[in-house]
Amino acid sequence: QVQLVESGGGLVQAGGSLRLSCAASGRTFSGYAVGWFRQAPGKEREIVARTGGNTYYAESVKGRFTISRDNAKNTVYLQMSSLKPEDTAVYYCAARLNYYYGPWDYWGQGTQVTVSS
Repeated sequence: QVQLVESGGGLVQAGGSLRLSCAASGRTFSGYAVGWFRQAPGKEREIVARTGGNTYYAESVKGRFTISRDNAKNTVYLQMSSLKPEDTAVYYCAARLNYYYGPWDYWGQGTQVTVSS
């Protein structure tokens, strides 16, 4: 069993930056794929970035967001720069053993990111 806790969300002006953290407990994180997702009000949840195997970014965040992991700290980060109002959402991290396909087995509780114009 893996427990995930996100942190680092908040209110930022457009053009600003935030770094989200996803800390895992219960099991070592290194063998898992970890994804960052977001869900804006009235919209479906979408994947933003994934690490494990190859790294994936949604087109909407390429060049602005960077996903990274520190296995020693059992933590995955999402560095977000040049933030836009449309990045406003609840951000979730998730983990699964298979790098490329299958359900995401573990989810965090989410952290709110609000970007003001």
